Amino acid sequence: MGPAATAYFYSLVTKMTNAQREQNHLELLIYSKPSIPDRTEFILDQCKENPLYPMLEAGKTLTSQGADLIAIPCITAHYFYEQLVKEIKIPIIHVIKETVQYLKEHRIQSVGVMATNGTIGSKLIQNELERNKITIKLPSKEKQKFTMDIIYDNVKACRPLEMEKFYEVSEELKREGAEVILLACSELSIIKGMRNIGSGFLDMMEVLAMRSVLLCEGELKEEYRSLISK
Repeated sequence: MGPAATAYFYSLVTKMTNAQREQNHLELLIYSKPSIPDRTEFILDQCKENPLYPMLEAGKTLTSQGADLIAIPCITAHYFYEQLVKEIKIPIIHVIKETVQYLKEHRIQSVGVMATNGTIGSKLIQNELERNKITIKLPSKEKQKFTMDIIYDNVKACRPLEMEKFYEVSEELKREGAEVILLACSELSIIKGMRNIGSGFLDMMEVLAMRSVLLCEGELKEEYRSLISK
């Protein structure tokens, strides 16, 4: 939903597609609508403006323009997934289910989650992991505040990254036994795109981009079949 996340998602789809010339790339319709109210604030009852209605408007506009499939590069927005699919008449990729399926295929048994308060409070990811018998590790209260600082005070505010906070969160999750840490917010995905953050991370935006390429019958570059950082 954020413009930086939208731009990054488009760059990922382009990088992941094995295209020998520009005509081999996928056709994308991009509806960047940063005026959509903050999803986390609504989920946590900190504002009354419901993001669902402008999201529905955007989805219906894309449908009318000929889209065959919708990808939402905002993890927290999947809180509204069931309501969206009732109203929008084309498929919408469910990035959380796709990510958990990817974890299962790679036999990951314990996962740490870095996400917004809204995503964690909604239990969207936790419920899907539990259904698939994958152990969940969440940051402590202090480290969750660090995660929100990185997302809102750094990336969304276009300010310098406080990477020491990022690593304090990820190291805590690893100490608790997480084999892989999910970057479950598009702003965290942007950080991975800018920096070498080390091994053991799975970027949910990369999962979304990968599935977008494959579901639209594009050819995926071989190096993007393995998404857990090494």
